[in-house]
Amino acid sequence: MLAKKFELDSMQVDDLWSLHQQISAILSTRIKAEKHELEKRLTILSRGMGLMDQVGNSRPVGERPRRRYPIVLPRYRNPQTFETWSGRGKRPRWLVAAIKSGRKIEEFLMNENNGTRGRQNP
Repeated sequence: MLAKKFELDSMQVDDLWSLHQQISAILSTRIKAEKHELEKRLTILSRGMGLMDQVGNSRPVGERPRRRYPIVLPRYRNPQTFETWSGRGKRPRWLVAAIKSGRKIEEFLMNENNGTRGRQNP
């Protein structure tokens, strides 16, 4: 390593810019070389252990993919806007507001035949 001491405060802008470009070029080549070495090591490790089917894929070989979950049908319906909710996850705003106003959640239950199971609105 060079033992030169630069007095950066007293250097001209053009000199500082050329120094910046030189440093950037050196850093870029070193980073690329180090990345290449790490990728080679990773390839050797993944091939040797046999756990990874591809470099960068986190699923081990032989492990089955995640199963697909079934479609969840809606159970509740807003009679004014016909928005639906399956009963899973956070309650929708329209249902929370209706419950706060004194209505019951059973009033919004859907029926497979006519669309509502609860109270009928004329």
